[in-house]
Amino acid sequence: MQLQQQLDALTSKLQSLVPANRLAVVDRVIAELKDAGANALLPGDQAPVFELPDGDGHLWRSEDLLRSGPLVIVFYRGRWCAYCNTQLAALQEIHKQIAVTGASLVAISPQTQKHSYMTRDMHRLRFPVLSDSGNQVARKFGLVYRMPAELQAMYESIYTKLPGYNGDTSWELPLAATFVVKADGIISCAWVDVDWRRRPEPEEILPSLSHKGHKGMRS
Repeated sequence: MQLQQQLDALTSKLQSLVPANRLAVVDRVIAELKDAGANALLPGDQAPVFELPDGDGHLWRSEDLLRSGPLVIVFYRGRWCAYCNTQLAALQEIHKQIAVTGASLVAISPQTQKHSYMTRDMHRLRFPVLSDSGNQVARKFGLVYRMPAELQAMYESIYTKLPGYNGDTSWELPLAATFVVKADGIISCAWVDVDWRRRPEPEEILPSLSHKGHKGMRS
């Protein structure tokens, strides 16, 4: 089953379990975030250099990773997000294919190192899962937004409290985004979407590791 089909199935399940008024809050917030991706980096832009820890405290440097080839960078919200978990599991399935091309794959969220470790362990991921404290790197990619108060309240009511996951009280998140960065540090492909229920198919990423990039989603 394609990744988007799995994500759509999640949405359908939520629609059957969650009251319509709560789902309306999600749709309203996504509509209001329309302009949030306007500042996201584009193909042709220089990717910011970063150094981030994984769940074990090991530091991963983008410059080191790029020495061996292209770098696929996936920004996700957190392990509390079912859509993110589904995407990460799908990426694990093509991880070897990415590695065969000489490219590397990393997943980045604002979660603490403890939660990054738990994310990697839960899905048995074989690629680095990195902690971007305070969304410092995501901010450089132009992806950060603050969760509106009504959505904060909704998440708190179901015991999804971002301060506990992220270690701060900002309630800031990155947009769901995937970038392919060439060995020279230039972004060749970018998929950015304000609707976290939509993600690029993993199979779309593979051709981009050798072909010319495109702008990707920004709706």
